[in-house]
Amino acid sequence: MTSLAARLAPFLPRRLVAATARALYPRFEPELARLAELCPQGCGTAVDVGGWYGPWTHRLAGRAEHVVAIEPVPHLARLLAAAAPANVRVVRAAASDRPGIARLWLPAGDSGDRGVSSLVRREIHGRALEVPSVTLDELGLRGVGFIKIDVDGNEPAVLRGATGLLARDRPALFVELESRIQPIAPVVTYLTLLGYDGWVLPGDTWVPLAKFPLEDHQARASHVVSHGLLRRVLPTPLLRGPRYVNSVLFLPDGRRPGTAPVGDDGSHALRKAPR
Repeated sequence: MTSLAARLAPFLPRRLVAATARALYPRFEPELARLAELCPQGCGTAVDVGGWYGPWTHRLAGRAEHVVAIEPVPHLARLLAAAAPANVRVVRAAASDRPGIARLWLPAGDSGDRGVSSLVRREIHGRALEVPSVTLDELGLRGVGFIKIDVDGNEPAVLRGATGLLARDRPALFVELESRIQPIAPVVTYLTLLGYDGWVLPGDTWVPLAKFPLEDHQARASHVVSHGLLRRVLPTPLLRGPRYVNSVLFLPDGRRPGTAPVGDDGSHALRKAPR
């Protein structure tokens, strides 16, 4: 996600770093500032997969009746739990497609504050720690209206572990997809088969993913990733540079951003998920 937290964490209290990250994050990820278009008011349960310092967890707590934040890094999970609103439950585990124990990979010298830990090892990772792994289906969640997934490459496994939940509740999904980490097409194809369409926010207007060449955009704007959070939250585009789109809003059954789900006629229950 960013190197700012990793640079500040050794010198400042982690709670202060976390509060700063939460305050700045809507500029870094402007979709968060438009949460009402992603997670309608009155959402029963929202899930934050990859809680980090909690920028999504805390804002979701103001819109959903219940929030479940899933975070595998031990000290980040403790920090989330200590600062979480009363309607938030923190699960200290990594979401995947099977329960058990998994290897969480981190860069050498990083304790998790950079937000780039993953169950999928990349060249940036130099060490691993064992963490519990869970599937979303096994958590017994009900009335799920929104799921945010940011797990640096393990998105397909998280989605496979939520197949039953997706078929039953038809939640909106906000998924980070990075072509520099893994191909985007398999996730898009999988969710298309489940009846989901993608939307992106490259400017002020939502655009169908089918009309936005996301991988080409990311290739052209890949240099922005190295800027880190500090530069990317500067107040004007002239100072902070171009927008780098790396997350997709997936909505089921013909929904569009900013519209509430229609009444459930149960038709999606007959749709078979791909194996």
